[in-house]
Amino acid sequence: MAFFDFESSGSGISKHAPKKKGAKLFFDILFRRFWQLMGLNLLYFVFFIPLFLTLSVISFFNSYTVIIVLCALLTLFFMVTIGPASAGMTKIIRSYLIDKHSFMVRDFFRAFKRNFKKASIIGFIDCLVLFSVYASLNVYPVMASQYNMKLLYVPMTLTLSIALIVMMMNYYIYLMLIATNLSLKNLIKNSFALTFVAMKTNLLTTLISFACIGLMFFLMLYVTPVFMVLITIFPAAFICYAACFNSYPVIQKYVINPYYTSIGEINPELVENEPNDEDVIFEDRGGEEQPIEKRKKGKGKRIS
Repeated sequence: MAFFDFESSGSGISKHAPKKKGAKLFFDILFRRFWQLMGLNLLYFVFFIPLFLTLSVISFFNSYTVIIVLCALLTLFFMVTIGPASAGMTKIIRSYLIDKHSFMVRDFFRAFKRNFKKASIIGFIDCLVLFSVYASLNVYPVMASQYNMKLLYVPMTLTLSIALIVMMMNYYIYLMLIATNLSLKNLIKNSFALTFVAMKTNLLTTLISFACIGLMFFLMLYVTPVFMVLITIFPAAFICYAACFNSYPVIQKYVINPYYTSIGEINPELVENEPNDEDVIFEDRGGEEQPIEKRKKGKGKRIS
């Protein structure tokens, strides 16, 4: 049985064929870049190692002072570097979205270094928000039950609302960081505005993100070995890909395109790289060729 047929071919794909959009394009890029996304997730996961090392520090050392100092240093290192790492991952995924070639490791660390200052501040703020959410979920319900004060759920709800807004801002802030030269103030301002301008898109991205996080949480509780494998190669890159896929068109529409319009130019990402007719030597005739069928056995003349 032959799995590959090298004797026949179809008519090819025309360069003028209609482009895929929506879910078809989402899954087309996802499947084409699947292995690269797994490698990218693994590269990104390296920056979470300091958090796992804190568990080793707690179990290895007996001195309370040493444990506090080492855990604080490891956590601080994570808080400073996770932002630039997120910028590096976003840079790679944006290249996939605009169909631009990328050398993963080189471009990742180039974006890491180039955007370190702004990205580290953004990542540090993100971590503070996450710590606030964790504290509010563990403190306010206990206090409300202990003192019988349901009013204490108000600050908890406020904290969660702020965290949700910050989460949606992250869909845009890293993309604008690596795609524009905006100041940190304008990055925060624009990402905050786009959070409300494109609320429908943001809710879709949030739903996808929560579904992915929920799946990983389920695996952690009930299928731990599978969780340990997938956590290194799947969730972060997939969530980042979904966020970039949904959010980058919004950034093009409201940030990038208006900039090029103001200077009288067209966004180069929207211009197809097609040569002028005068410069054409060979023409792409994809979609116009006659299909070649496999020759049946026993046909043709025998040479004696």
